Amino acid sequence: MSLTPEQRRLRAEIAAHGLWANCDDRTAHTACARDAFEKRFADEVDPDRTLAPEERARRIEHARKAYFKRLALASSKARTAKSAARRGGEAV
Repeated sequence: MSLTPEQRRLRAEIAAHGLWANCDDRTAHTACARDAFEKRFADEVDPDRTLAPEERARRIEHARKAYFKRLALASSKARTAKSAARRGGEAV
């Protein structure tokens, strides 16, 4: 039996609430994911780890900001397209 998208979403929410209800330290629970996310940017700006730590940190911060700005731009474009589609017109 396949689940509808709504049922899959509800199942995921139930699992998430169950996880957090039994988790003593949310920060520790997500530490590995945060470390991997940070490493992604370090690998992007200094793959050979040759930069000074301060310079690497500065570049990582800018790479992270650029990443989130790209997400925000994509989200904005998607909302504009969805709004235009509702109005029956083309996105700008």
